[in-house]
Amino acid sequence: MDNEQPHQELVKCVVVGDTAVGKTRLICARACNKRVSLEQLLTTHVPTVWAIDQYRIYKDVLEQSWEVVDGVNVSLRLWDTFGDHEKDRRFAYGRSDVVLLCFSITNPVSLRNCQAMWYPEIRRFCPQTPVLLVGCKNDLRYMYRDDEYLRFFRDRSPFVRPTRKADLVMPDQARAVAKELGLTYYEASVLTHYGVNEVFENAIRAALICRKQQRFWMTNLKKVQRPLLQVPFCPPPPARLEVSMVSSLFEEHMGVLLTQQAHTDVVFVAGSVGFVAHRFLLAAASPSLHRLFCSADPVCELAAARSSSETSLVQIRLNSSELNSLKNRTQASTFGESATGDFNDDTELLLIENNNKSNQRLWDLSKRRSSCQVFPSIHHQRVSINKELNHPAFQSIRIEQCNSREGRACTSAVQTVVTLTKLVSPLAMQQCLKFLYTGTIDTSKLSEIASIPIGLLLEIRLAAEFMELPELLVFVTNIERCEEFLNAELKQQYRKAVRARLRSLCLSQGSFSDVKFKLEDGTIAAHKALLMARCDVMRAMFSGDFRESAAKVVEFPGVKEEPFSQLLHFLYTDECPPGLSKHRCVDLLELANRLCLPRLTSLVETKLVREMQKAVDAGSPEDITDTCLKLLEPCKLHNADQLADWCMNHLCTNYNKICKSLPKLLKALHPENQAYLSENRWPPVWYVKDYDYYQKCLFEREKEERPPMKTLKRSRHNSGCLCFTGKSRRDSDKPLVPSSI
Repeated sequence: MDNEQPHQELVKCVVVGDTAVGKTRLICARACNKRVSLEQLLTTHVPTVWAIDQYRIYKDVLEQSWEVVDGVNVSLRLWDTFGDHEKDRRFAYGRSDVVLLCFSITNPVSLRNCQAMWYPEIRRFCPQTPVLLVGCKNDLRYMYRDDEYLRFFRDRSPFVRPTRKADLVMPDQARAVAKELGLTYYEASVLTHYGVNEVFENAIRAALICRKQQRFWMTNLKKVQRPLLQVPFCPPPPARLEVSMVSSLFEEHMGVLLTQQAHTDVVFVAGSVGFVAHRFLLAAASPSLHRLFCSADPVCELAAARSSSETSLVQIRLNSSELNSLKNRTQASTFGESATGDFNDDTELLLIENNNKSNQRLWDLSKRRSSCQVFPSIHHQRVSINKELNHPAFQSIRIEQCNSREGRACTSAVQTVVTLTKLVSPLAMQQCLKFLYTGTIDTSKLSEIASIPIGLLLEIRLAAEFMELPELLVFVTNIERCEEFLNAELKQQYRKAVRARLRSLCLSQGSFSDVKFKLEDGTIAAHKALLMARCDVMRAMFSGDFRESAAKVVEFPGVKEEPFSQLLHFLYTDECPPGLSKHRCVDLLELANRLCLPRLTSLVETKLVREMQKAVDAGSPEDITDTCLKLLEPCKLHNADQLADWCMNHLCTNYNKICKSLPKLLKALHPENQAYLSENRWPPVWYVKDYDYYQKCLFEREKEERPPMKTLKRSRHNSGCLCFTGKSRRDSDKPLVPSSI
């Protein structure tokens, strides 16, 4: 061999085994210190042989071969071989110091070939050479379930299948073969680099010990140890699961609330155009509008008393003189003619569009457009309340109470008609309502500025100033100054403020509510329009032919007040309910699944996972383990899949502790869940068995290498029993008799 120096040992190591077991990868990992990725390992196998002349060609490969083992400077020369059984490998076996017999952990046939074909061949050419049994691809023993590993095979041809659990060779199986052949067993992985250096270091030790027996006079080999025991490879724990959040649709739902006009209870009359809206949302969006709706206390008390009554509602009649007065107040427009708004059939506003129409024509129109049931005046007395206002934007407010038309509950029973002054144009009012609902305006309307004398932006700014809408005023000012980038933060702040007022005004106080939910332990007031916009199940219930659509009190069987209030908190604010604990979340998850609210489910899952992960990181997983056992099956039942997966992941990671501390809760799980936990437990069963065997072998080796203890002989005293003393002792104990003379 080249570059052999005195007091330095050169070891020839021959690597043999079946094709595609990982011989060449193992040699490259040691000789070239080469790291490979999973994609490189899973590519199509091309039979290659690592050339021995690379030690002569590449200087870095030669330098990498030098290693100090137990104080001996060794140059390790690796010889690769073909895996074909018909090849002649006698040249490679010549003058070999150690042989590595390799097989693949994912191929049991390669292990059987080691016993049936390779070991007899080695002993035929190298009868006295030490041999080590090496299991390659150790990483696939736990990676066969990895998502990245499985995704690689899904993207490839369907004819190439991934490794299955039935294909794996467990450590006890390989160790049994090694024991039968009288070999030492090791494992290695090129991907994780586990056991690569350890295998070759122990191969060097085996070669030096054999050389030490032949050259007993060499002093540099006296400290060489026999091959060391390999610490079992513990697979990494399951990765932490990240909970994905369902995107928010709150802003879109607010837009739907504006456009669908369901259960509106307020009408703004600007010129000859009317705009319907919802009092509760406008009151939450603007303090000035809240003061407007609450300005006439007797009117509000009368409306609240009438709307909450369980008896038949008051039936009213609007005569022609009232229609004429309403027509005269709404006919004038500040900026000329404007197009009449397009309303649904269920709109509760009376629109008067033509000055030349007769009173009878107007009365027919009112019957067609109104949701009120109209009766002749001889049978019922009219109930109508008007209040003139001294305000630059609002001229008067009028509150009417009516029945739903034809039994349909598409509109509110109490209608508030607000007449605007000439300072607020219809187009400006339309943009104001859009901003109040969504936090933005319709920029497509800005193209109509040329058709308006003073411009739409100016109209909106004036309307915002008169109606006391400071956020909209700043919003329009930023557009006029070409500083629209400032509006993004403004919209976020405005929407946050609206949600906070919805929580305090509508949820806590129940202002302007039009429905009550009767629960098992209480009653909660809510608003149909918002519930319909935020929840599809609520929309079907309140807008269809169900009896709940016309009811003022809706019963929810099997639901308690606490989870339902948490549900309403989400619907009104799009936020996770405060005070939600991991011990009392099942009812809310059940309610979210019952009403088809995936975002609420994801919000609850995210909050609970963060709390439990924080507790685990703090070092108190006992309570979390108990909680996971109790939450696992309810979460699966109510489609909280992400929380169920996290609980399952945590239980798999702490399976051994659960078996010792909580065996009853573990046995109470469904058999399928028990089987999954047993299958995916960490650490796995094969590692536990392998580690126990390692501890046993380590104890036996320490016992063998322990120096023998010197036994101390018991000192004998004169007071001992004469029956167990020797003759010499008895003779010495006799008194001395003087000899006779």
